[in-house]
Amino acid sequence: MPQSLSYVLVHLVFSTKQRRPFLGEAIRSEMHAYLASVLNHSENICVRVGGVADHVHIALLLARNESMAHLVERVKVSSSKWIKTKGPEFARFGWQRGYAAFSVGLSDRAALVRYIDAQAAHHQRRDFQAEMRAMFAKYGVAFDEKFVWD
Repeated sequence: MPQSLSYVLVHLVFSTKQRRPFLGEAIRSEMHAYLASVLNHSENICVRVGGVADHVHIALLLARNESMAHLVERVKVSSSKWIKTKGPEFARFGWQRGYAAFSVGLSDRAALVRYIDAQAAHHQRRDFQAEMRAMFAKYGVAFDEKFVWD
């Protein structure tokens, strides 16, 4: 095949360092829009960004020529620099070192978007760690508790 084509829908999740609630109501929508813009200014396509004060969920179409690790590094570095320009209260902002990325089938795209949109309600019942444990189980990801949380 002379042309390279792909459709890789990814559910990406990462939290603020030590899950500090930096992303309050006042800055959260700006951060989500900024993350989407970083993704959309490359060959990736942002489908949805959402989350709560201590973490984000991103649905994206991964470009055929980009690795997930490179994309996450670029997004985290850029957004960390950006938020620190928003005021002294963000001087100590940082993202956790790791991330979780799950492949999602095309038929589950709408459900993923609904899940991301419902994060505020979802986290009234379940904290970040419980949510991630459930996602690891759903996607069959083996993990060691002592290395997952920072």
